[in-house]
Amino acid sequence: MPANECAPQSDIQSLYEHHHGWLRDWLRRRLGCTHNAADLAHDTFIRLLSRKDPVVAREPRAYLATIAQGLVVDFHRRRQLERAYLDTLAVLPAAEAPSPEARAIVLEALVAIDAMLDGMKPAVREAFLLSQLEGLTYSQIAARLGVTVRTVNNYMCRALLHCHRIISDDAWPG
Repeated sequence: MPANECAPQSDIQSLYEHHHGWLRDWLRRRLGCTHNAADLAHDTFIRLLSRKDPVVAREPRAYLATIAQGLVVDFHRRRQLERAYLDTLAVLPAAEAPSPEARAIVLEALVAIDAMLDGMKPAVREAFLLSQLEGLTYSQIAARLGVTVRTVNNYMCRALLHCHRIISDDAWPG
């Protein structure tokens, strides 16, 4: 199959016809909300449609549940980020509060950054954040983490390479 094609729709249509209701109910039990369950069930099939490889599911419900479970984790992470962002905004004076449009843009950026950082190993992520958010030098980061400057340099190379891969792939959610 050429790389620019997506998974055959007939296979996904069959999965949808036979298992969509089950998946939506499975998600509803986990989320406690019919609307969010319907959204994530929809997103599960969107993921399948956007795959380049054919969908091979010997155990279709387990396959769908695995994809959906990842979306549930993403959903909860997004909610947690949103709550933290809104808590931060709540302490701002009303005159400094961003517009609803600006809030939505910032929230999307936060979710994308969180997804990017989540793919890094903890030490790499910590070094990257110390450099980018706190402005520490590699020597300062090395002292804080108890590693050599060369190790910090390697961490930063890995972090930047990871960011480049995410942005250049279609995996970037933003």
